[in-house]
Amino acid sequence: MGLFGFFSKEKKEKLDKGLEKTKDSVFSKLSKAIVGKSKVDDEVLDNLEEILISSDVGVSTTLQIIERIEKRVAYDKYLGTTELNRILREEIAFLLDESNNFNSENFDIPQNDNPYVILVVGVNGVGKTTTIGKLAYQFKKAGKSVILGAGDTFRAAAVHQLTIWSERVGVPIVSQGMGADPASVAYDTLASAKAKNIDIVIIDTAGRLHNKVNLMNELSKIKKVMMKVIPDAPHEVLLVLDASTGQNAFEQAKQFTLATEVNALAITKLDGTAKGGVVIGISDLFKIPVKYIGVGEGIEDLQIFNKKEFVDSLFG
Repeated sequence: MGLFGFFSKEKKEKLDKGLEKTKDSVFSKLSKAIVGKSKVDDEVLDNLEEILISSDVGVSTTLQIIERIEKRVAYDKYLGTTELNRILREEIAFLLDESNNFNSENFDIPQNDNPYVILVVGVNGVGKTTTIGKLAYQFKKAGKSVILGAGDTFRAAAVHQLTIWSERVGVPIVSQGMGADPASVAYDTLASAKAKNIDIVIIDTAGRLHNKVNLMNELSKIKKVMMKVIPDAPHEVLLVLDASTGQNAFEQAKQFTLATEVNALAITKLDGTAKGGVVIGISDLFKIPVKYIGVGEGIEDLQIFNKKEFVDSLFG
């Protein structure tokens, strides 16, 4: 069993509710697109393409899905519109399997002599601090010791918010206040974690999408300083994206993946948008595992991304 436990009935209900707006948007449009049609023809496929793009699946990923369905239509000769939902579900599931190699069933923190270090990046407003707090809660609930590092020193509010989360969850925090050197905060946090044999370190970073060179330099400096304490740190660079921003999330993913070696994604605020298709598009386009999704405001509402359950909720 992974750190976040089994995918329970309660989690499934939360996921269903979280994807409700996307599901309603896609299928209400799909129903209208196939009215009076008995088979999947060019007009139906054109309408489907428009629906997927408007759900922020992305142009490139949408064209892949349409191409796959076209091949199935050509192979089956006659494909009824009643089967379109099933076919679309299967093709999206295949796409997620190909592009998202993270296995939620086996998720756990590797056992080694050093703390497991997570560096969290993303722009302001995407739910970065909240994601860190919820992650800390889940790890602590699973019996792991956690320490937070307040590395977003450019905003007093960021340090304050993370401190509130540390108190709420009951985990220590290393903070040097606004204006401090983020790399210095990271160094002190890792040194403290190592001295106290803490299992997991989560470091916040500045949420500014400033020009790429500055961003790259800043993150590189933080990583170099981390490596002085723990040679292979950070083990995970987690990029947090807000699903409700749609295509802006694609642009943010592009900028951050160019600036640093992102190897995991957290996509938040799925419950507040009809743009849940962004999970499919970003997973496919960047080939970076979506590891966590946010489906509500509650402390339990950050879930491990389960591909099968996601598709089931979207098409259930």
